[in-house]
Amino acid sequence: MATDGSRASLQLPCVFSPKSRQYLALCAQDGRLRIWNTDSKTLHQEYVPSAHLSATCTCIAWGPCRTVKEGPQRKKRKSEAGQVEEKADLLAMGTAAGTVLIYSTAKGALHCTLEGGHSGGVNCVQWHPEDSLLYSGSDDTHIVEWDLQTGKKRSNWKADRAAVTSLCVSPDGKLLLSAGRTIKMWDLDTKEVYRKFTGHSTAVTTLCFATTRPPDSNGLYFLSGAEHDRLLSVWQVREDGRDKNSVVSFTLTDEPQHVDLVPSNSKEEAVRLAVVCKDGQLHLFEHFLNGPCKKPLSPSCTVQMSDTKDSPAPIPLLAAALGADTRSALLAYGNHLQPVMERAEINTAERHVCLTRDIHTSLSLSMETAVSKVKTPVVNAKSKVLVPGLPGHQAPIKGTSQGSEKRKKDTDTKEMSIEERLGEIDLSTVSTEKGALKGKASLQTDNFAVLLVQGLESKDASILNKVLQTRKDMVINKTVARLPLPVVLPFVEELTKRLQGHPCTALLIVRWLKAVLVHHTSYLASLPDLVTQLGVLYHMIETRVKMFHKLTKLNGKLHLLMTQVATSDSSTTVTDVDHTAKLVYEEESSDEDEASGDEGLQDADSDNWEEEETMEEDEKKQSDNDEEEDPDSRTESKANGEEDMEHENESEEE
Repeated sequence: MATDGSRASLQLPCVFSPKSRQYLALCAQDGRLRIWNTDSKTLHQEYVPSAHLSATCTCIAWGPCRTVKEGPQRKKRKSEAGQVEEKADLLAMGTAAGTVLIYSTAKGALHCTLEGGHSGGVNCVQWHPEDSLLYSGSDDTHIVEWDLQTGKKRSNWKADRAAVTSLCVSPDGKLLLSAGRTIKMWDLDTKEVYRKFTGHSTAVTTLCFATTRPPDSNGLYFLSGAEHDRLLSVWQVREDGRDKNSVVSFTLTDEPQHVDLVPSNSKEEAVRLAVVCKDGQLHLFEHFLNGPCKKPLSPSCTVQMSDTKDSPAPIPLLAAALGADTRSALLAYGNHLQPVMERAEINTAERHVCLTRDIHTSLSLSMETAVSKVKTPVVNAKSKVLVPGLPGHQAPIKGTSQGSEKRKKDTDTKEMSIEERLGEIDLSTVSTEKGALKGKASLQTDNFAVLLVQGLESKDASILNKVLQTRKDMVINKTVARLPLPVVLPFVEELTKRLQGHPCTALLIVRWLKAVLVHHTSYLASLPDLVTQLGVLYHMIETRVKMFHKLTKLNGKLHLLMTQVATSDSSTTVTDVDHTAKLVYEEESSDEDEASGDEGLQDADSDNWEEEETMEEDEKKQSDNDEEEDPDSRTESKANGEEDMEHENESEEE
């Protein structure tokens, strides 16, 4: 059964091989495919896809068991001729880039790549039980039928309005179940919808046939589970078509993550079901499928795992496979990078079972010798191993040879504590001032590498802050280059903690991180548990880079809104001010206008002020003589006076 990776909240695919359950295939956070041998509990094979970081693996499905040709075979005896061993060989992996990879465990390499079928990420892959066909569902809402003999797509059809998140082929190979939010049953010969089932409000992540009976006998059942849904629904395919609602539902503590079942071949045989939920618990069910059941069924047994510490912490279960016996089950638990596999006996008579395991002692980094390409050198017991890198905070010693020999003896017997070193610093400074003890070795305190090592060993925040606030690239590179190798990994962990803080501090920390990767990548690559150490850092950088584009878009939209609000506020204030008049003009009488016109003429000729004064006196005399005349005659006289002034001005100009 293929599990869904892209939809079910970053669920990592983890599948046992069919029939013998000899292998466990899973993809971890680093994008690598690891195949573990469940019998020897060792890493059988490891494969790194070429685009394992950009196009991660989203789903895995084992192909049906087949006879495998492994290199040159000897001639078999007659007694062995009829015994042909079938092994689980091919493994289909869907990627986020829309391709499907076919991996062969017999070759230990990629068998073929199926491309050109999907424009979106692949969410589920399913093998045909008999023919060499493969079905894949994608975010582009299409289902593709692949022909594995030619490596090309055979047919392609639109399955739903939403993304196809789960697929399942019937045991006889005639029907195909597909689901986004609506479950559809397809006839594989005609590629037409046989039935529709609605009832899930979220994306369906689990589809599995529970019986092996033909669809026209009212005995064909299948079950489905969706994300954010704590129920497994069982549907009956009825002959009359009245199969709109689910007939049975199994209650869970969280959404289903891995489902394994033993189907029933007749009405007298019960279906056995093992469901691993997202919270790490295993639920076991046993039920006879013979029609509808109104009440939801609770599990017959729930299994949890915890460690053996004083305050026990739960160990999450990754996958489970039912054995031939009702009490036995194959469990995989722990971490995806290095799971622990165990065949456990479960007392199903109890409702709740808690298994305690010491997970640290059961972990092993052993790998089969046939797979490993790294040769371990034969080392003599008397030989000395040289480690690259400078020594820790032991300063270069200056002085006589006797003093150096004494220092070497002291370092061999016991290592000095930081308090003693600080005391020696004070003594050395006093002695150099007095000039008494010049021959003694003094500790080097002006080196940032020494301070950084001391801060990491004592976990002193003040020392670390003093060192990490440096902004000069040359100082940073020299400090990181002088770090001893055992301190590199704790330093990276300290940098990851500080990166999770304020973004302003991250600007400085990124420089240090870059320098560490430049100088100490070869040492970090040699560490066995590097992926667990750097996984947090990688995911944090990945999320920040993804959020950067969204934040820039949001920043632009907010800036646009703020500018619009500011302009609207300023426009309203301007309209309020415009209502009050700034200048009022009142129209005056005609006499005043003429008087103002005369004043304008007088101002224009300021040089001839003597003549203007005589003219004003003449006008006053005329006004005294002509007081009884009409105002019209006054205007005429004024006009005549203006003409006389103009004539006088012209003569003066000449």
